Amino acid sequence: MDLTRFLLKNYQNKLNNGSVTWSSPSNIALVKYWGKKEHQIPENPSISFTLDSCKTITELIYSKKNEGHNSFDFEVYLDEVLKPDFHPKIETFFKRIESYVPFLKEFKFTIKTKNTFPHSSGIASSASGMSALALCIMSIEKQLNPNLTEEEFIQKASFLARLGSGSACRSLEGDLVVWGHHPNIKSSNDLFGVKYPYKVHDIFKDYNDTILLVDKGEKQVSSTVGHNLMHGHPFAIQRFDQAIENITKIKSILESGDLDQFMALVESEALTLHAMMMTSMPYFILMKPNTLEIINKIWQFRQETGLPVCFTLDAGANVHVLYPNKYKDKIYEFIKAQLVAYCQNGHYICDKIGFGAKQL
Repeated sequence: MDLTRFLLKNYQNKLNNGSVTWSSPSNIALVKYWGKKEHQIPENPSISFTLDSCKTITELIYSKKNEGHNSFDFEVYLDEVLKPDFHPKIETFFKRIESYVPFLKEFKFTIKTKNTFPHSSGIASSASGMSALALCIMSIEKQLNPNLTEEEFIQKASFLARLGSGSACRSLEGDLVVWGHHPNIKSSNDLFGVKYPYKVHDIFKDYNDTILLVDKGEKQVSSTVGHNLMHGHPFAIQRFDQAIENITKIKSILESGDLDQFMALVESEALTLHAMMMTSMPYFILMKPNTLEIINKIWQFRQETGLPVCFTLDAGANVHVLYPNKYKDKIYEFIKAQLVAYCQNGHYICDKIGFGAKQL
């Protein structure tokens, strides 16, 4: 795909100062991506549910600089507290996207951001955070270049978000988003996420995700480090092939509404992700004892009741409990009675499928 389509060649309008605010959700991958090439290109395609309640709200305040366009000028606040430790990551992001949004050095920015969930807790805060920031930047571009279509806006925002955090490109729309080229998914590509374009059974349209916060601390290994350990990994090629095959499988599962196959694929994907971590060099384990306790409780409950509840994991200890809204009452009672005890301080988040970012 031609990258020049994302270049901003000239501005029609002039801007002095103002602010824009976007809310963007996290997402949870059903088929995981783990491993990336240069320029945040995924080694394999992925598909995710967009979430609803777990989101980042970012306000980007901008003012035109009179002089000194040689450097990025910004401050970052999380929950109204200045966060100089966020500066390097945002500067890296700005450097990656500068050629596509060359106005960045013309403004002084104040980035005010807040999450509806614990930062760095194994919920994809980088996905919601970077997508919200990318959308704010695109809102400025839209003011400079009002001819930008809605489709161009969302595709470029996803493209920019990917350069901040790969999974961020899947957070802009909903309820299912594919990122990474797959021969059986039309319009799928490595540069930005696309809404899943095929028929989906009604059972998957109101899924719940109860997120059990087993460990709310910082992960001991960052996702960036973990992705890089796939270079030279002994099982990397087999894993990438497996993910491609699972996207093909999940396409028919989503259409048919086969919950047994859905649960088997999603749980296998979660465990494969962590198997890649445990077999890399250096190796690491992000699951905690309580993660395993929860998984075993879910399996036991499912076997005893026949109810369609399953789990998935991101690159962390927390457990995402997935189940159709049709069975919500009984499964939620089980979660409260048997699973919440394994959460840190009894904390968990009730979420569900969402439909993407919103400008506020």
